[in-house]
Amino acid sequence: MIRIRTLLLPLLLFILSLLGSLAHAAEEPLPVEQAFRVSARAVDDHTVEVRFQIADGYYLYRHRFKFQAEGVTFGEPAIPPGKPKKDDAFGQVEIYRHELVVPVPIVAGKPPFELEVSSQGCADMGICYPPQKQSFTIAAAGADGGSGGFLARALGKAETPAASAAPASAAPVADSSHDESGRIARLLSGGSTATILLSFFGFGLLLALTPCVFPMIPILSGIIVGHGHAITKGRAFGLSSLYVLGMALTYAAAGVAAGLSGTLLSAALQNPWVLGAFSLIFIVLAGSMFGFYELQLPIALQSRLSDTVNHQGGSPGGILLMGALSALIVGPCVAAPLAGALLYIAKTGNAALGGAALFIMALGMGAPLLLVGVLARSALPKPGPWMEGVKRAFGVMLLGVAIWLVTPVLPSVVPMLAWAGLLVFSAIYLHALDPLPPHASGWQRFWKGFGVLALIAGAALFIGAMAGSRDPLQPLAILRAQAAGAPAAAETRFQRVASVEELDQVIKTSTRPVMLDFYADWCISCKEMERFTFADPAIAKRLAGFQLVQADVTANNDADKALLKRFNLFGPPGIIFFKAGGEERQDLRVVGFQEAEVFGKVLDAAL
Repeated sequence: MIRIRTLLLPLLLFILSLLGSLAHAAEEPLPVEQAFRVSARAVDDHTVEVRFQIADGYYLYRHRFKFQAEGVTFGEPAIPPGKPKKDDAFGQVEIYRHELVVPVPIVAGKPPFELEVSSQGCADMGICYPPQKQSFTIAAAGADGGSGGFLARALGKAETPAASAAPASAAPVADSSHDESGRIARLLSGGSTATILLSFFGFGLLLALTPCVFPMIPILSGIIVGHGHAITKGRAFGLSSLYVLGMALTYAAAGVAAGLSGTLLSAALQNPWVLGAFSLIFIVLAGSMFGFYELQLPIALQSRLSDTVNHQGGSPGGILLMGALSALIVGPCVAAPLAGALLYIAKTGNAALGGAALFIMALGMGAPLLLVGVLARSALPKPGPWMEGVKRAFGVMLLGVAIWLVTPVLPSVVPMLAWAGLLVFSAIYLHALDPLPPHASGWQRFWKGFGVLALIAGAALFIGAMAGSRDPLQPLAILRAQAAGAPAAAETRFQRVASVEELDQVIKTSTRPVMLDFYADWCISCKEMERFTFADPAIAKRLAGFQLVQADVTANNDADKALLKRFNLFGPPGIIFFKAGGEERQDLRVVGFQEAEVFGKVLDAAL
């Protein structure tokens, strides 16, 4: 326990100092490009729309707006009424907060041209910024296939070095400010530090209920149980804290790296070699639970594994490492809070606040795991035969995690057979096929009944796999469908695209609304969308009105990264909608899993 305290103390001090520095940083004024985000686009050949995103606690002056372009004559901008304010510098003025959209009519000339936007604003804390000038390349409406959104291609320079404009982007990038991840990114840019961290802790608690976190439960439980009955509740909590801390630090570090580079590290690790190696680790750990390492491994290697991973006196560093690896490999899903934080880091470069939000979110995800760790210790019976039974049960769970990990990279029939084998062998060890003794206790009868159910489930999986079913949740549905002379299930048919060019071609030529689905074999939430949402009869009926397009980014190659970057996405799942003709419905983006009822409302709005 001393070693755990020795390791935890500096880490906790680091966390407290980080939060303290963030609270201090919150009192500093934002850089001008973060306080006032400006973007512009051509609505048609007669109107340019300029959008201002204003951080909370900041405002822009109405009388300081100016719009001009060489060779182009503009009419009077349609600036809506602002909020009256008595200003020390300008007297009675009108100001704008949060968001402002200004349509600027074109009287003479037409796109393309360079639009120069002038503005000036202040912060409530008493700081005023110098007047800013930013230039935007305004292309003809629809010239970018409708995917350009409100792209800030800032090319000009501010009047002072303190107010540089955003750099130009060579490729059109969709605006993601209207979807859920965009709203979370705005929370980061405008909310107070306390609100942000508290919100992200809540997001983490909600994410703890998703399948991305479920595989971590048997991993952590196996570590605690592997220490045996001698482990105290305090040590169980300490080990659980190390596991969660390793997970949280990795989420923060990998998230910051992803936001700055545009690529998720966890996506790069979703390949057969990495998943296979990690799955093998869990098989080895399960072997230690069953107590037969000596049958498969040399004594020296067995001792090293036992000392460093999950036996009595195990290394705290090993537990921390296991939490880090679990964050990268076991749970690579992209949900809206994670996507929002990555989007904020990518746009602002503020790695401190974005990383802290991800760290706090991961702590929220890990909070239930702390309870699991302590309960796993409390559930340990006194030394005896029951102790060995509990360890073997967690060994079975670890084997289940091993199967779960390699499922995305194996033919679907192989995991089904593996699950069938695990259930059947577990049933045999539970004496499902053995007669009960004459005076069997209630627990003996209970576990025999449980074993019989496991045997039936395993047999159903095996029969279904052999009959051609690939759905482990309904393995015998194919037999029912064959008996009725009907197809087993109606699959949602997507047209696959492998590059930005292929996608543009499909969007431009489609006469129907387009739904683009980002998918990967290793994405758990993607499988959930296919299994529970797309397969819903009401959803399938609505989808018939769309041109369905899918970008499979499993390989995570350069073309996949370009597709994701096109829409400011960091990984699947993500669903983008387009009108017939190519204009993106930026307000209808879906990031992460959605239930059929909620997704149906999105489809109705997109049709």
